[in-house]
Amino acid sequence: MNWLILIIAGLFEVGFTFSLGKAKEAAPGTETFLWYGSFILSLTISMFLLVKATQMLPMGTAYAVWTGIGAVGTVLMGIFFFKEPVDVWRIFFISTLILSIIGLKFVSPH
Repeated sequence: MNWLILIIAGLFEVGFTFSLGKAKEAAPGTETFLWYGSFILSLTISMFLLVKATQMLPMGTAYAVWTGIGAVGTVLMGIFFFKEPVDVWRIFFISTLILSIIGLKFVSPH
C-alpha cells in the first residue's frame, strides 16, 4: 500500500510540473490563476502523500522513487504536450531511470 501511495505522490508531482508549464503558456488572467491553483493543489497532495509513504518506507528510497517518477513523467509530458525534442539519448536515460526506480522497489525492505 505504501508503494501505491508513493506512486500516486509521484504522479501528483508530474501534475504540478504540468500545471506550471500550462500556466506559463496561458494568457494572463483567469486561466493562468486556475493553472497556478492546480499547481498548489497538486503540490500539496504530492507532499502529503510523500510524507505518508515515508512513514513506512525508507526516506532515501521514497524520495528517490518520488523524484524519479516526477522526472520521468515530466520529461514525457514535455515530449507529448510541450513539443520538447526526442532523441535516442533522452529515451536511453529515461529508460535507465525507470529501471532504477523498479530496482529500488525490489531491493527495498518494505
